[in-house]
Amino acid sequence: MIQLRQAWAISVKDVESYYGKPPLITWGLLFPAVLMLAVYVKDPATYLTIAPGIIAMTLLFGNTSMAAIVVTFEKRAGTFERLLLAPLTFQTIVLGKAASAAAYGLATSLILTTGLGLLLGLRLAQPLLFGLGLLLGAVCFSLLGLTAAVMVREVFEAMTLMNFFRFPVLFISGVFTPWSQLPAWLKPVALASPLTYVVELLHLGVKGQSEFSSPVIPLLAGIFFLLASWLLALFLFRRRASL
Repeated sequence: MIQLRQAWAISVKDVESYYGKPPLITWGLLFPAVLMLAVYVKDPATYLTIAPGIIAMTLLFGNTSMAAIVVTFEKRAGTFERLLLAPLTFQTIVLGKAASAAAYGLATSLILTTGLGLLLGLRLAQPLLFGLGLLLGAVCFSLLGLTAAVMVREVFEAMTLMNFFRFPVLFISGVFTPWSQLPAWLKPVALASPLTYVVELLHLGVKGQSEFSSPVIPLLAGIFFLLASWLLALFLFRRRASL
């Protein structure tokens, strides 16, 4: 319980210091909103096919970027070292940092989804699965952003490192092209991407349809990647956080 309160304090501090700034909220909403509007103008009849992928992309880029930026900024300013010297466990620090980044991603994604519903008539067939997809994606991608940040010292280095992961998975994870339409040799690679399962959960939430035979498959895979990201983030924090 004490660790949860400490993690909550870290999250609140990050939200107040970084994530709550209007420019960051605008940045997190403007690009996906414009992209979604362009898709809708091009083909209003089929925009629902790509809407879940755009929302998942918002989570991927927003969460990884902001989690990485906050940690690298604090490392340069020296405040991150003071956090490491405090009587806090690595689990508490990672949890607090990931929670604030995840909250940012959830907020921007929910605002985007609400806007799509009000302006373009987006409806959720299975809201629970949609919410689970957002939650799993937000936490997993935040942890991956922290993993990148703890390995470098500069913001541009963290962004470069994350782009080696983000752009390849963006085109193989069902964001723009359904997983079933990928070449046979790419499908096993797509299954190794956490974004694939987030996209499928969001598709289930919006359309009630998925590329998988059961919603249990992307749900369990999403949980697996979340746990793997948590363990990786903890491992690298212990090894490299003070470097």
